[in-house]
Amino acid sequence: MTDNNAIQDTAEAGRVLARHDVPDPLRDDVRLLGGLLGTVLAESGGQDLLDDVERLRELTINAFDERGSSSDSLAEAEKVVEGFTLERGEQVARAFTCYFHLANLAEEYHRVRMLRLRESSADTSVPDDTLSAAFEQLAEEVGRDEALRRVRALEFRPVLTAHPTEARRRAVSGTIRRISVLLAERENLHLGGTSLAENDRTLLSEIDTLWRTSPIRAAKPTVLDEVKTALGVFDATMFDTFPAVYRRLDDWLLREQAGREEPLARPFVSLGSWIGGDRDGNPNVTAEITRSAAALASEHALRALEGSARQVARKLTLEEAGTPPSEELLALRQRQRSLDGSRSDHVASESPSEPHRAALLFVADRLAATLARNADLQYATPDDLEADLAVIQASLVAAGAQRAAYGDLQKLIWQVETFGFHLAELEVRQHSQVHAAALEDLRTNGVHGELEDRTREVLDTFRAIGSVQQRYGIRAARRYIVSFTQAPEHMAAVYELAEFAFPDPADAPVIDAVPLFETFDDLENSVPILESMLTLPVVQRRLGENGRRMEVMLGYSDSSKDVGPVSATLSLHAAQARIAAWAERNNITLTLFHGRGGALGRGGGPANRAVLAQPAGSVDGRFKLTEQGEVILARYGDQVIGERHIEQVAAATLLQSAPSVEKHNTDATERFTELASRLDATSRGRFHELVKAEGFPQWFAQVTPLEEVGLLPIGSRPAKRGLSVNSLDDLRAIPWVFSWSQARINLAGWYGLGTALAEYGNLDELRQAYEEWPLFSTLLDNIEMSLAKTDERIAALYLALGDRDDLAQMVLDELRLTREWVLKITGNDWPLSGRRVLGRAVQLRSPYVDALSLIQVRALSALRGGEDQGLSEATTDQLRHLLLLTVNGVSAGLQNTG
Repeated sequence: MTDNNAIQDTAEAGRVLARHDVPDPLRDDVRLLGGLLGTVLAESGGQDLLDDVERLRELTINAFDERGSSSDSLAEAEKVVEGFTLERGEQVARAFTCYFHLANLAEEYHRVRMLRLRESSADTSVPDDTLSAAFEQLAEEVGRDEALRRVRALEFRPVLTAHPTEARRRAVSGTIRRISVLLAERENLHLGGTSLAENDRTLLSEIDTLWRTSPIRAAKPTVLDEVKTALGVFDATMFDTFPAVYRRLDDWLLREQAGREEPLARPFVSLGSWIGGDRDGNPNVTAEITRSAAALASEHALRALEGSARQVARKLTLEEAGTPPSEELLALRQRQRSLDGSRSDHVASESPSEPHRAALLFVADRLAATLARNADLQYATPDDLEADLAVIQASLVAAGAQRAAYGDLQKLIWQVETFGFHLAELEVRQHSQVHAAALEDLRTNGVHGELEDRTREVLDTFRAIGSVQQRYGIRAARRYIVSFTQAPEHMAAVYELAEFAFPDPADAPVIDAVPLFETFDDLENSVPILESMLTLPVVQRRLGENGRRMEVMLGYSDSSKDVGPVSATLSLHAAQARIAAWAERNNITLTLFHGRGGALGRGGGPANRAVLAQPAGSVDGRFKLTEQGEVILARYGDQVIGERHIEQVAAATLLQSAPSVEKHNTDATERFTELASRLDATSRGRFHELVKAEGFPQWFAQVTPLEEVGLLPIGSRPAKRGLSVNSLDDLRAIPWVFSWSQARINLAGWYGLGTALAEYGNLDELRQAYEEWPLFSTLLDNIEMSLAKTDERIAALYLALGDRDDLAQMVLDELRLTREWVLKITGNDWPLSGRRVLGRAVQLRSPYVDALSLIQVRALSALRGGEDQGLSEATTDQLRHLLLLTVNGVSAGLQNTG
């Protein structure tokens, strides 16, 4: 990263780029941004800083290329790091972190570039993973009418959560977005001369800001900070992204009649949020916070709808003579005058002889009044708003102005139908044990007695749900998830507590209690628990009210931590099949809610492939999952990428119930039953051999930055449920996965598979399973990705920090065995070599992540031996800060870390 030989401009770095077949446009962007970063570093820290960064970079690249040889480049890199002062270590760590942010930005922009290029291509063939292709395949198998019915019943429900896997500050994210805009401007406007020089100057200024902005927050974010972060993504992309996907689908379905006929596509995305509602283990989420979170979301929804209504109205300049209003529109205008005559006259004066425009401008004013809570003018419900818009649309159609009716106005209608006045359904989650304790307290002391503070908070939570529903509608908050559901009584408790909170049933909110099965044992017992739930009168009553619709949530994180990634994957798949069969027997419309995290050890990986691998009947056109932390920005931070993600998942959701897909999944699952059984038993045994070894929890804390991760101010939720590191039982899955990824081991994503595959031994059958069994191929591909982000040599440095050579050797042996067998089965030379784009991204980043890992190991080693070395408190604080800087950088480099 020098002025003239920037981070990607040296001949040696160019060789690295060429080896990985980096496309020229991406290569140019990385070189540009790397060169500008080099300029910033030289200006800020001098040539010495630049030389130190360059020296470490070259050594780690050489060490990466020399893996498996006797070269000592890695040892040399360790010596360079040991020679850094703590201040220099911080500067170098920040330099590499900045580089990762810029490289990520360049790759994201290139992905957008390629998506747009494909859209504009003369090739009219439909990609296999689009909604259009899914519809066509479904229509061939079940007929067009049935395919259309299924499209109109389609549901995709992403639920935003605030689990602390996004280590990046909002200030950093904002700078990155501005750099991205400048990069696009540079290409799209074909800048030259003084305009190009101005772009260079502005880019340098923004990169300088990125370099000088602390990557670590000064304090942990509050819950409402997390709410605001998610709402920022809604403002930036989601509000326009969702209707854009509907439009693409409708254009395909109607073809040349698109825009002239009533849309066939209906809104199928329904956004949810746990941010401000999920109080399981997070004492910072209170009833008041829940109310505030709902209010903030509503403000953003109403403001966006008002802006959209005004934007549409400005274009609706259709003269009355050529586009006469219907009787219903004239009646609407009369009702508007009766609400506020002067305001109605004002919009009429702004729209002379343009009654449709005047009506819509008044609608926009009513939306502003709803935001301001003006009781005389506000809309009571979004249904009332939809009714007004329907009148305007029908009037335009009757007057022959179909294109105006089904153009921008239709987009506004889709936005209202999708977001309502609440934006996202706020879902509440609480632990079953908290409910049990509150009920015992209430039964003993009565609702007006001397109650525990936690009991009062439980009651206040139900009252908060009631107030949210009363103000924003039932859609705003009605689902109540019960963590660690282990008995039907845990569902009954929700409704009993609601009765305590609302003695008068007329005042009570509508509640759908959702069981969450998390551990391996709970997944195994899920159907008996559900069967017993059906005997509860309150559950039967609710099923009668909601059309026998029920939601069941599956926890990926705790099951993986409980029995290992392989057994968890297989048990989740089997549980879904059993639950789907149970729902069919009981005439229940089932939605399975997948609690997937961003990392592979928490159910991560491509969501669309996961959908297609699900057992028959378990999806049935409905897919719901958590979207959290870094995944929210990765999937929705850019509108083009957001549209692509939604379409891919929706297409898979639609296609999963195609007869051919269901038959293929069922046949493959039956054919490989014995393989699944043996992989399950052997991998689980190997996993338990490690994690249940005496002293494992303490050793885990020694060889990873577990305790330090808990100090990172990246989320409002505590890292542990209350117990010390002496027990893994109450350690949250997030720091479990996050810590292993930081140590470059990723143990939570693969451990136990190698032993299981080797024990099975039949390579031909394993290769056949990889080709024919979607669940197995998805499992292996995800584990291959996890292995690609491990590094045995770096991992060994972390493992050496502990005092258990036996455990360290178990981990390294299993890592080698897993890599060996995965590569044998996939036929790849190295992890991800068969997946060009993803493999290239991981391979390019790995040497730079290695540099940060070496700095992190140095800091961790010093902290672990702090007392023996007589470190001062100031030095300890500085070491901890250095370590946290590297945690942030490694997260940016590895990306799906938590």
